[in-house]
Amino acid sequence: MHLSVIRDAAVPLPAELTALITELVRVLDDLADQVPLTALKALADLRHVIAQSGQDAVYGLSARDVPLRKIATALGTSEAAARSYFTTTEVELVVS
Repeated sequence: MHLSVIRDAAVPLPAELTALITELVRVLDDLADQVPLTALKALADLRHVIAQSGQDAVYGLSARDVPLRKIATALGTSEAAARSYFTTTEVELVVS
């Protein structure tokens, strides 16, 4: 399957979230230029938030027995790449 077809099947992000991410990238880029240590601190904090939110999402998907194929489609990626979301969290979960 062609990559663009996979990406087109992905779950769309809400416009508000897309706008927040876009603004966050802009601010982080500015910080990286102006105050690199502050940018690194912000990225470290974000990494923690992302890990925690990712773990919560993994638990939710696991509790709902969502098939890996469906998760991969929703993420716009392969099953192997989708599985990595489950094995890179602090708790490894088995998905079907």
